[in-house]
Amino acid sequence: MKYGHFDDERREYVITTPRTPLPWINYLGNEDFFTLLSNTAGGYSFYRDARLRRITRYRYNNCPLDQEGFHLYIKDGDTVWNPGWQPVQTELDGYSCRHGLGYTVIEGSKNDVSVKQEFVVPKGEKCMLMRVTVTNESKREKALRLFPYVEFCLWDAMDDASNFQRNFSTGEVEVVGAAIYHKTEYRERRDHYAVFWANREPVGFDTSRDAFIGVYGSPVRPEAVFGNGCTGSVAHGWQPIAAQQFDLALRPGESDSLVFGLGYIENPVEEKWESPDVINKKPAEAMMTRFADNQAFDRAMETLKAFWTELLSGYEVRSGDEKLDRMVNIWNQYQCMVTFNMSRSASYFESGMGRGMGFRDSCQDLLGFVHMIPERARERILDIAATQFPDGSAYHQYQPLTKKGNLAVGSGFNDDPLWLIAGTDAYLCETGDWSILDEQVDFDNDPKLAKPLMEHLRRSFNFTKTHLGPHGLPLIGRADWNDCLNLNCFSEHPGESFQITGPSEGPVAESVFIAGMFVKYGGAYVRICRHLGLNEEAEEAEKAVAQVEAATLDAGWDGAWFRRAFDAYGHVVGGKECEEGQIFIEPQGMCVMAGIGKETGEAEAAMKSVEERLDTKYGIVLLQPAYTRYHLELGEISSYPPGYKENAGIFCHNNPWIVCAEAELGHGDRAFQVYRRTAPAYIEDISDIHRTEPYVYSQMIAGKDAASFGEGKNSWLTGTAAWTFLSISQAILGLKPTLDGLMVDPCLPSEMKGFEVTRRYRGAVYHITVKNPDGKQHGVKRVLVNGAEQESNILTPAPAGSSVNVEIVMG
Repeated sequence: MKYGHFDDERREYVITTPRTPLPWINYLGNEDFFTLLSNTAGGYSFYRDARLRRITRYRYNNCPLDQEGFHLYIKDGDTVWNPGWQPVQTELDGYSCRHGLGYTVIEGSKNDVSVKQEFVVPKGEKCMLMRVTVTNESKREKALRLFPYVEFCLWDAMDDASNFQRNFSTGEVEVVGAAIYHKTEYRERRDHYAVFWANREPVGFDTSRDAFIGVYGSPVRPEAVFGNGCTGSVAHGWQPIAAQQFDLALRPGESDSLVFGLGYIENPVEEKWESPDVINKKPAEAMMTRFADNQAFDRAMETLKAFWTELLSGYEVRSGDEKLDRMVNIWNQYQCMVTFNMSRSASYFESGMGRGMGFRDSCQDLLGFVHMIPERARERILDIAATQFPDGSAYHQYQPLTKKGNLAVGSGFNDDPLWLIAGTDAYLCETGDWSILDEQVDFDNDPKLAKPLMEHLRRSFNFTKTHLGPHGLPLIGRADWNDCLNLNCFSEHPGESFQITGPSEGPVAESVFIAGMFVKYGGAYVRICRHLGLNEEAEEAEKAVAQVEAATLDAGWDGAWFRRAFDAYGHVVGGKECEEGQIFIEPQGMCVMAGIGKETGEAEAAMKSVEERLDTKYGIVLLQPAYTRYHLELGEISSYPPGYKENAGIFCHNNPWIVCAEAELGHGDRAFQVYRRTAPAYIEDISDIHRTEPYVYSQMIAGKDAASFGEGKNSWLTGTAAWTFLSISQAILGLKPTLDGLMVDPCLPSEMKGFEVTRRYRGAVYHITVKNPDGKQHGVKRVLVNGAEQESNILTPAPAGSSVNVEIVMG
């Protein structure tokens, strides 16, 4: 069943009941200030770093779900309700939530009163705005009380959630007029504070959670709301909040609007104070002045919508399939942007406390983002490269606030270095900006070790080249792309990390997946070298790639599919001799994408094995048969129940690899079949089974071995977004940026007779029409550029600002 519908004209998903299977969220903010907002107004805000600059509190793994956030209580006589239903859960007479691109509008009605909450993070600002419009739809005057409420986090989310003996004694606030300032720790180590404000004076306020909620109360029934109103409490220690009270008297048909804001302010150390123990409020006052009325709120919303209109205009398809167009033109690109901003650091599944920005993750996210804002992709590449070690290996993650690597999950994930080549190659193909390779970039964030980015790529390539095992395949280290395949770690006791227990390195355990990566992205490195005139280096690199490719077809081939790995004892992982985990999806996708076995038949056989052994109606599972017991030599992958996560779940991240692999072989029907099975717009009708948002991808879907087959988990922040956009935009629709220009090489389902695409590329706009009158799956027989026929299907970059008309005829 469905819980809402798409509104493509407004680029919104409209939720029509608050009782969604899980909280369905949206992301507000594209720069520094971010808010996660659910369809019932739950969520949290932070500045840049979800752990170190958390602004509002959110409690994970709690029951019932989603009671903290940005709630508004309405008191109408003896009835108390929320326009978003949570947390009081009073039955509403009407409800809708419209999640748009960077904004959300929640509307609720009860007893002839309607309330609209509009949320937006303005471009270029460090704040979130909430406009509340209340309308009396009855035939008599209404006396209403409104209570907006947020609970402040004590900045470091990890410390806030654990160090009670300290943080219950640190909370501090100031209250001036319609503004509540959260200044915990500002006296000592911090140069920043938060502020919650309204654009008119409230009749009351509270800043102590105990006073507003009650010592034994909860957000479901706040004492101040259900009792006599706010008490004027000023938090001193304990838990600071921002709650205000507004009393409205509305005549029949009358409306009233208020604008609220939640802001973040940093002051230079020498400008921290107005007077002793009184914080410098001038920047906050200036922010409040900028957003003091409805007109300012409307301008912020209009600016945001114009931003997204321009951003999405860089790739627009008109295929005749509304679901395909919806995903490509709106929601997939939107998720790519959000995932680029967040990496894997802040969602309802990733708390922001245990992970930062991933080295591998962020490099992959570039693949789906680089065409939108190339300048930000450039900055990200340089940030990522600066966390690399001098030997070419890397921190597995870094903190977005400091941009420095952390060792929370160690280093030594041996696929990481090659992803830097992948991300940089994507940037070069998109932009033609070769100057990035000359940029001086630190190693390990140490300026004394800085070298040009090209040297970072060289060391990435050479790290894999020099870390080969007994079969000539790359050593896996702690793990490769599959963090849960831990072949050197041997985690035996509860509490031991699966990744960093034991030696975590070894001279035996090898990865066929990394071998496929080395062939694919090593080939990209060869092309970069040749373009720079480094022909001798290119030839040496090409030889190294060829040797690994030969080893893959030898030791890495199992007769009908590519093996997954060799463990620390030299035993095969992902082969016929294995009782469980005989075949894995990852090496099939990556090796075929790399072209391994394409000419000799292994690639075709591998794809056939995937279809026969891994296919399900909800997508392709990661492995089969599922592991039914814990394998010490394999690690976390075998710790999950069968059908979940890496243990035979449908990992949506690598389903697009099969799409790309099938397209590499010219199988348009099969490529599109795989694409459709996990694309949200195509599975909206099973939202009661899938549970996660029907407008964005999830990391995984429970596999056929699971009791909850088809249930999505870990939505929003996943490499699925970038890889799926690449698979549909480049592999199926066939618009592939190359170092030499834009290649047009579609691989279509036979029923698709053509499509049109507008594509911005290196400053020019290409209007491309693809005609497929004979229902071919692959092949280009005619290319017309501005009416002139050309032999190549690679479009030479046109001057920036120009417009190019292209006609492609398949055959």
